[in-house]
Amino acid sequence: QVQLVESGGGSVQAGGSLKLSCATSGVSFIFCGLGWHRQAPGKERELVSRISRAGTTTYHDSVKGRATISLDKAKNTLYLQMNSLKTEDTAVYYCAAECSFPRPRNYWGQGTQVTVSS
Repeated sequence: QVQLVESGGGSVQAGGSLKLSCATSGVSFIFCGLGWHRQAPGKERELVSRISRAGTTTYHDSVKGRATISLDKAKNTLYLQMNSLKTEDTAVYYCAAECSFPRPRNYWGQGTQVTVSS
């Protein structure tokens, strides 16, 4: 059974930093890519960053140079380090696993709130 549990959200002033964590269980890194998505009030959910099964990382243009995604396979934990936070980064951040085996399926965490104030 796949479980994703996010932590590390909170309130921070613009220019500050946060490190989000996603503790995973039941996820096979051989068959699953992992990513961070966010949803701001009144907006659609968007992909912030993703790490593929091969370890390739991608970032939304709005966070390039400010965010770093990483995966600690020994700890089964996905991270998102975000620096130079902006008010527009305010959103609920979700961890997601995109798995291809035994059948294609996406899994989601419950989300963690990030609030950036000016």
